[in-house]
This record gives sequence, C-alpha cells and structure tokens, in this order.
Amino acid sequence: MKGIDIGAFHFDYPVFLAPMAGVTDTAYRIIAHDMGCPLCYAEMVSSQGIHFRNEKTLKMLNSEPGERPLAMQIFAATPEMAAEAAAFVEAQGTCDILDFNMGCPAPKVVKNGEGSALMKDPERACAIMKAVRAAVKMPFTVKMRLGWDEENVNVLEIARMAEEAGVDAIAVHGRTRAQFYAGQADWEKIAEVKQAVSIPVIANGDVRTCADLKKIMEVTGADGVMIGRGAQGNPWIFKRLTHYLATGEELPPPTMQERAQVIMRHLDLLLKYKGDYIGPREMRKHATWYTRGLQHGALLRDRFNKATTRGDFEKILEDHL
Repeated sequence: MKGIDIGAFHFDYPVFLAPMAGVTDTAYRIIAHDMGCPLCYAEMVSSQGIHFRNEKTLKMLNSEPGERPLAMQIFAATPEMAAEAAAFVEAQGTCDILDFNMGCPAPKVVKNGEGSALMKDPERACAIMKAVRAAVKMPFTVKMRLGWDEENVNVLEIARMAEEAGVDAIAVHGRTRAQFYAGQADWEKIAEVKQAVSIPVIANGDVRTCADLKKIMEVTGADGVMIGRGAQGNPWIFKRLTHYLATGEELPPPTMQERAQVIMRHLDLLLKYKGDYIGPREMRKHATWYTRGLQHGALLRDRFNKATTRGDFEKILEDHL
C-alpha cells in the first residue's frame, strides 16, 4: 500500500475509522486516534439540523485538538441544503475534511431522500456533489454504497460523477442499501470502482483482522480501508492493522487488563463530554462490545446494562479481573 492523499493530507497507513451514528463521537475518536487511527470520521450530521441551528446538531460539530486531522460527515436531500451545511461546517474550523453521506440505509434517513436514497437518483446525487464542491475549499470526500438493491447496482456511474464533480476521494461500502449490513461485502465490485476512477478509493466492509486487510487490499487494489463495525469496542484494530501494514507482523490481542483500562478511559471521556447521566448510559453498549467473546460475557453484559455510575463500571471490572 502506497498511502493515500486526500487534498493536502497524506496518510502512510490509511486505515480509517468509518462514521457511525452513536459510536464515533469525540470520546471514541480520541481513543481511536491514540490507538494509531490516522483519520477518524465523525458521526453523520443533519444539514437540516445545521440549517435550523439545532443545539444538539451544532454540538456534534465540536472537536478536540487531539483528534485532528478529522473528517466531519453531513447528509442532505438537496444541493442547496448540502452546500449551506458544508459551508457552515468549513467555517467552524473544527475539522479538516468534509464528507458527504450517500450510504446510510436507516429508514428515517432514506424516507427523506437522504443517505443511500441518493443511490436511486444519480442526477440529484451529482448536483449535490457539485454544489458541495463549489461551497467549500477543504478536501471533500463521499461515502456511498454499491446501489439501492441487486437490480440497481450503479456505483460505477456515481463514482465517475464524483470524480467529475471534483470530489477528492470516495469510500465504497461493498453492499447495497437493500442488504443493510447482512451478507458479505462485495469486494470485487469495489475493485471495479478502483479501475473506473483515478481519484483515491477507500474500501469499506467486513475488515476485522490482518488477514481481512491483506485480502481486501489484494482483491480491490483500493488506496485505503475504512473500518466500521470491526472497530466497535475494538480501538486496538487500528494499532494492529497499521502495525501490520508497516511491518508485516501481527500484534497480540489486548489483555483483559488493557480492555479494562480503555473501558474506564472511554467512560471518563463520556463523563467529560456528555455528563454524569448520559455518559454511563452511553457507555453500556461500548462496554458490552469491549468484552464481547470473553468468558462470562453474558453475565458481564447483564451487569453493564444496569450500570449508572463510574463506580458501577469500576466494580464490575474489578470483580471480573
């Protein structure tokens, strides 16, 4: 892998954190960044929310110096709304790369003509990409799926439109909207996208191990990889994959002690950014991911899901250790 250039940014070992709603907030991005992730994508932000200056939406645009460079992702249904939101995000100065979402399969997003609904409407998708490109000077990337469903796989057409519109790089999740997250990601299709455009292509879907990384790079020829669900409760994946790219060696998995330390650090960051009530409640799902596959996992999950304070998490981990 030669590394990747996105605008003026160069990444030697491009193993990026995918944007995930309810997961890739500031707390998790700081941890992923410290584990060697060279570029984190923030959870998607509504252009409507930006337009109406929704307080919760605007808060999502905050970032910390320790997580830069950072990509912020917006979603929208119209060129006007997308361009306005993009310009607003750039003016905040809290990120380095702007990403546009054409991959989210969630029904509440799709029914508004946003996210992967745009894969059904290439003309509108193209108009949005051109409008965003005209609205911002910062590097601009787009994340897309293969198409709406098996009968309408049109990622090549939309990838070419992205290149023509001046998009700096595209990330392709190797599934259609109809698949959501089921089945296998189609890496061969991502390879076709790589052949079809000259801008960098980032492959996304089903990378959890060094062997997966090696295979997806061989099959797709992509310039980088984006890790989504494989990073949930597993920020070590960035250390392990970037180390593998640099040396060809595989690092051992984290010990329970290391997991416990990172769980408490993650919780402390959530307490800092989200407060004493929301912080522990959001930590529940992360803690169950961090301990997935461990002995007595079901018991741990049950206890985590009742935890409401920092002390609760500490006690659960002490008992387990």
